[in-house]
Amino acid sequence: MCAVCNKRFTNKGNLTRHKKIHTVTGDNLYSCTQCEKRFSSQSGMELHMNFHSGKYKCTECGKCCQSSHHLARHRKSHSGEKPFECTVCNKRFTLLQHLVVHSRTHTGKKPFKCHVCDKAFAQAGQLSRHFAAHTGEKPYKCSLCNGSFSRAEHLQ
Repeated sequence: MCAVCNKRFTNKGNLTRHKKIHTVTGDNLYSCTQCEKRFSSQSGMELHMNFHSGKYKCTECGKCCQSSHHLARHRKSHSGEKPFECTVCNKRFTLLQHLVVHSRTHTGKKPFKCHVCDKAFAQAGQLSRHFAAHTGEKPYKCSLCNGSFSRAEHLQ
């Protein structure tokens, strides 16, 4: 179990990998040559490269995924099936994890806490993006004007 957010894992490796979202480090040694995203492990970068190579591409909409598991999960979105329902507002979801994240809008729960400023977030990705405010890291660089950005969408 993660001591920061109480998320549980079935094995130590997954827990170790997860813990990295709670820390600000300069350990992102592996850089993607296509989009300049950086990763703390070679395997993480290799999974990411599947997005660029189109190895796991949805034949229906063209979306690229990082693995066959993620592609199979994505394909469910085309079936229209939404078996997971919010008990508060009756909104339905294709994936249980989406329901879990949605339910935090009703409870106000924010399990992902910044250890630098104690600001809390409902989603791990929000915490990861927040860290740039503390580190000043701007890994997304424009090839036209040499501007640097903390988020890929700001570069775009």
